[in-house]
Amino acid sequence: MVRPYGIKVNKRKERPERYDKEEDEEEEQPKFEKKQKAGKSSKKSKKENTSVAEEDNEEKEITEEEEEEAAASAEDIVGGIPIVLGDRSTRTEKPGVVFVLEKASLEVAKVGKTYQLLNSDDHAHFLRKNNRNPADYRPDITHQALLMILDSPVNKAGRLKAVYVRTEKGVLFEVKPHVRIPRTFRRFAGIMLQLLQKLSITAVGNREKLLRCIKNPVEDHLPVNSLKIGFSHSSEKLVTMQKHLSTVCNDTDTVFVLGAMAHGKIECDYIDDFVSISAYPLSAAYCISRICEALATNWNII
Repeated sequence: MVRPYGIKVNKRKERPERYDKEEDEEEEQPKFEKKQKAGKSSKKSKKENTSVAEEDNEEKEITEEEEEEAAASAEDIVGGIPIVLGDRSTRTEKPGVVFVLEKASLEVAKVGKTYQLLNSDDHAHFLRKNNRNPADYRPDITHQALLMILDSPVNKAGRLKAVYVRTEKGVLFEVKPHVRIPRTFRRFAGIMLQLLQKLSITAVGNREKLLRCIKNPVEDHLPVNSLKIGFSHSSEKLVTMQKHLSTVCNDTDTVFVLGAMAHGKIECDYIDDFVSISAYPLSAAYCISRICEALATNWNII
């Protein structure tokens, strides 16, 4: 019901005490709220400080874990496991063989912030950006060839004298016959990266240099009066490996020269004879397997 105009109603009549109480409560409430806010802000600041400290600790733990992982990966790549001394008690003074791998695709470049061994799978974009053909960068050919040479019964029997590898850029290094080359390509790439940067790799617990860069030309390191045989599919001299080696590997050391590249032909002045062992083009690893099998048969190595 609407009250008439002009009639005044005192709503707060006879309530002064109550008003004072409400005013006091209103004054007390902001103080209490301020205290609560101050406590909350202090709690928040403490939480923020603790969270920042926890984040710093987590970052430190992450960096420490990353450093440990990097150190572990470095140990896996260039540590004592891939490079192991073998038993050299089987080395003999009988005529042996020497393998030379020419034009090996082993090149180091700075990709991003680190130096890496270039290969066609991982660095195709980098190679194309620098106007290079990715098909020419095949370090896996050298890896497979070295595994085939060092795992052969000819090497186990002590008839392998030395292995030399010359890169496409002309860097020459020696691989000792008692070296154990890493099985995986990633570790092999780490070993080659360390070799090309530090020029040598020593044995664990020993100062012997298992892999070391040496001076050119390679002829200065080959056995005296040895026969140098080169292998090329383009050679007109097609031979059966076992019959051919039975006439040349009996009295003196023999040097086998093969190309460790994806395509092309080796052209070396020190080679005495070029032969072809198949009517079909063969990979370097399979060509080495045929050579080692023929040598094992002729020398009665089982």
